[in-house]
Amino acid sequence: MAVALKEKPGAARIAALALPEGMAAGRRAALARLTEMGLPGRRDEYWRWTDAAALAAEAPVPAAATTDDEAPLFDAIDRLKIVFTDGVFDAAASDDLAGAGIEITRLAGAPELSWATGFYGTLEAAGQSPVARPFAALNSAMASDGVLIRVTGKATKPVHLIYVHKSETSDPILHHCVKLEENAELTLLETGPAGARFNKVLEVDVGRGARFHHIRAQGRDHDRRAITHIFARVAAEALFKSFTLTVNGVLTRNECVIDILGDDAVAHVAGAALGDGAFLHDDTVFITHAAERGESRQVFKKVLKHGAVGVFQGKILVKPGAQKTDGYQISQSLLLDDDSQFLAKPELEIYADDVKCSHGSTTGAIDETALFYLRSRGVPVAEATSLLVLSFVADAIAEIEDETLAGEIVARLEGWLARHRG
Repeated sequence: MAVALKEKPGAARIAALALPEGMAAGRRAALARLTEMGLPGRRDEYWRWTDAAALAAEAPVPAAATTDDEAPLFDAIDRLKIVFTDGVFDAAASDDLAGAGIEITRLAGAPELSWATGFYGTLEAAGQSPVARPFAALNSAMASDGVLIRVTGKATKPVHLIYVHKSETSDPILHHCVKLEENAELTLLETGPAGARFNKVLEVDVGRGARFHHIRAQGRDHDRRAITHIFARVAAEALFKSFTLTVNGVLTRNECVIDILGDDAVAHVAGAALGDGAFLHDDTVFITHAAERGESRQVFKKVLKHGAVGVFQGKILVKPGAQKTDGYQISQSLLLDDDSQFLAKPELEIYADDVKCSHGSTTGAIDETALFYLRSRGVPVAEATSLLVLSFVADAIAEIEDETLAGEIVARLEGWLARHRG
């Protein structure tokens, strides 16, 4: 009697995919990876705390777009704006793509012989081992648009990707490629909820001596769901820094895979997440040291209340020969009630004998002594709690080198805390 083999998760959805035009070789390879892997389920080790069903479904769960009078983040900063509304490029709201002294083209309509042809999907493909990342392969196969950025010098201003959400059923898939040549420098900003469900990949190749700064804010629509990926390759003496602020959202999973391939390279990844109520936030990070004297930092802080859930899965892998590696990882949560929870899985895997690597993870409540100190000096309890929350996430925000950008992030945090007091 024949035994029917069980289909891989998401097989029906994958079989129905029709690849968009452009980057044909990269898309076909990604679809082959996706077909082999299938979409994740709760049995997958790196998805056991995050239910991927809504991300894997054929259609997104409707999500209303939030309207508010809060000023757009980074609005006072001189930058080049690139706007996507529900995943569709908005030329009227965007600046001239030639305005920052760097080469910027769109994925949609990019010539097959562009610089990105041989680059598109390569870092994502490399990041599939040793841990499969099916939603990233889905993105590389199906992304409808994105930006292709090539930097040969120091960009004259930051590039700001703005994601606008209007349709309750929008399901954008965007893929960005960034290549920094030797000694180049770029600051990339990202803001906005993007859609009811959002799948994004950012591939970054940081050349020798180059510097890449990435600051993003995810929010503020509460019903949104998002899965994002960063794949980075860092060459000798180069710098990669990324900071993410997340407020609200039913489900957010941010994956970051970084390969430190050159000697004396630096890679820092940080994040601050604030959740109230139906909120699940998952940071999954994998940093590989494959060269000497590399430095990596993972600094993640989560503030949770009213049943919110935070997840952190972080790994540092030090390969043979990666001597003098300095790897540091810290994940901490501040639980403002007894209903919320923080789930952490820190990992170190080291195959070199002259390294300095450490990790730590803590979960706790507001420091009652500090709270009493502030209360005794006339600070109301709600404001005192907000001050202590800001102090708690300060280490993550400190990873932003630009003080003006860091100030904007702090101001946005203060606004969230003011709205959620009590």
